[in-house]
Amino acid sequence: MYADGPALIMRKNSLNVLMISSSYPENAQDWRGRFIANLAAALARREDIALSLWAPPGELPENVAAVATPDDARWLRRLSQQGGIAHLLRNRRVFAAVSVVQLLARLGRAYRHQPVDVFHVNWLQNALPLRGTRHPALITVLGSDFGLLRLPGMKALVRAVLRQRRAILAPNAEWMRPELEQAFGDLAEIRPIAFGVDAPWFTVIRRPSEQVRHWLVIARLTRNKIGDLFDWGEGLFGNDRQLHLFGPMQEKIELPHWVQYHGPTHPDELQKTWFPQACGLITLSRHDEGRPQVMLEAMAAGLPVIASNLSAHRDIILHRQTGWLVDSVDEFREALTMLEKPGLNQETGKAARTWIKANIGTWDDCAGRYASAYQRLLECKT
Repeated sequence: MYADGPALIMRKNSLNVLMISSSYPENAQDWRGRFIANLAAALARREDIALSLWAPPGELPENVAAVATPDDARWLRRLSQQGGIAHLLRNRRVFAAVSVVQLLARLGRAYRHQPVDVFHVNWLQNALPLRGTRHPALITVLGSDFGLLRLPGMKALVRAVLRQRRAILAPNAEWMRPELEQAFGDLAEIRPIAFGVDAPWFTVIRRPSEQVRHWLVIARLTRNKIGDLFDWGEGLFGNDRQLHLFGPMQEKIELPHWVQYHGPTHPDELQKTWFPQACGLITLSRHDEGRPQVMLEAMAAGLPVIASNLSAHRDIILHRQTGWLVDSVDEFREALTMLEKPGLNQETGKAARTWIKANIGTWDDCAGRYASAYQRLLECKT
């Protein structure tokens, strides 16, 4: 339930953390902002944190207090139903500009009316209204934020916010560190913090069919997210080797006849139905990726991944060990052929799961990393 006043859950000797997100799932079947719900649930399980959340309305984990006003909650729900700021920028730029101004104004009020020890802000754009406040802030940085930083004057605005407080910029992948160090390292600590993976992904048992080989693509449907898939896939998929595409249609894209499109999906469907029978996951994205969550989940489930050769993908995949990185249609064809060999498929999937366990861990592991960063901010303050 959303309330007009502060609704923090107070715990003895706990840190009061206000988490900000402009995306949040309405329910368990909603794909939007799923990682925010997972992170919030993991943080709320900790005894040393009292978590409040300003985000679109949805099913909240236990011990998380919703602090958006009813008016803000209604506005955020409409924004979410319209696809969010990024979707509006691609399709309705004038309307998106108005929405950005409104979002920043609402965030400014939220930052000034909640008693907190630490702000936890998701996405750099949401940190801009922090200007004029003094509390320390942890600001997550995702791949899409790098597009934002290319806009004229944006780095200067972010620097103005950082000058006023103790701050940690927390990209969710190591490959982002150098550019952030160059732009903001004199004002904030750059501390990569990997997101986690829900424990059920590690329990998926795979039995891919050798007669009909199922390959999965799970992505928001935009031209950059699809990348070279439709060009390179022509002639490679049909009845015996099937391509199953999942995700919301966010741009008008004509799908080839050999693509089996299922629309948006949710974790339960993937865990129980699709991941067990699939040969692997494909992503040929050209998008500004951070560390794609669906890749982490697929690898945790023991699926090999075939991915375009981006920095974000190289950060996860060890070529020909935990998956394949491809730069051309010939390399893509070879990857499909090799990973359809049962022995190599299972070997690669096991290596992927082992790497995720060792380097990423669960959402509870992730919450521990964030809790350590919060303490670091407060120690620096004193």
